[in-house]
Amino acid sequence: MHYISVTGLKTQYNTQAGIVHAVDDVSFFLENGESIGIAGESACGKSTLGLSIMRSLQGGIIVSGDIVFEGKSIIKIPESEFTKKYRWKEIAMIFQGAMNSLDPVFTIEQQLHEILKQHNYEGDFSAKASEIVVSVGLNDSVLKKFPHELSGGMKQRIVIAMALLLNPKFVIADEPTTALDVLVQAQIINLLKKLKKNGMSIMLITHDLAIISEIAEKIGVMYGGKMVEFGNSSEIYKNPKHPYTQGLLESIPSLKENKKPKFIRGNPPSLINPSEGCRFYERCPHVMEKCKKEPPKIKTDSGYVLCWLYE
Repeated sequence: MHYISVTGLKTQYNTQAGIVHAVDDVSFFLENGESIGIAGESACGKSTLGLSIMRSLQGGIIVSGDIVFEGKSIIKIPESEFTKKYRWKEIAMIFQGAMNSLDPVFTIEQQLHEILKQHNYEGDFSAKASEIVVSVGLNDSVLKKFPHELSGGMKQRIVIAMALLLNPKFVIADEPTTALDVLVQAQIINLLKKLKKNGMSIMLITHDLAIISEIAEKIGVMYGGKMVEFGNSSEIYKNPKHPYTQGLLESIPSLKENKKPKFIRGNPPSLINPSEGCRFYERCPHVMEKCKKEPPKIKTDSGYVLCWLYE
């Protein structure tokens, strides 16, 4: 039994233009203490995958599939039970964009207290709030401040502190280093590594494959709503199988090798009327006729790849 497993997850949004297949038949698993990095370009379904696990979709619905956490399906239980037992207590989320995640008219202390109140915390609110901001490297004097009085890096740490407030076991971090300078990014990465060292499992959603290499044992590469490759980090970095994964890695500048980074030609597919075959076939340098009809799922030593090249 895996610590957490996602099987055949499909999440859709109903829009005026049609149904958006944001997450389409995605599967992966983690063992206890493991972390996963979810990589891919914008609008490929990464954030929707995280929000689906949190059951915090705005306007989206989970159509099918299952999410099992510590042996129990958390997708089938009532919303009230999920909120009472799992949301923020067992599974928490660091939302994308710290600048927009904090309420500008309340102090940091008031916002932390609100979370504790909503989840019926029975301890001392002030002591808990002070403890959590210190744990993310801030002075507890920030508790009396409003969001506009904090720097971008401090706001990001506060958002992380909010996610950690009730000591969850699994944290979904959606682009936690976006819009931060390089020094602050390094501080946030070190903070995530510290949390992981203390036994927390993390799902890191990011564009930056270099960050994933520092934190996660497993990688899931998403493209067009599909997870096109999943496996151990070391295996995927050394021997990427899917042409899209290969393209992502080749687009990273190298300090060791004197070669120019490459780019992936073309544009991402529409998720309103996606292809029945491989979503990547229009941009793939190895496309075959059967790629246009059906994407396979070829098992590897540690995961799978959706590519006919490994049939």
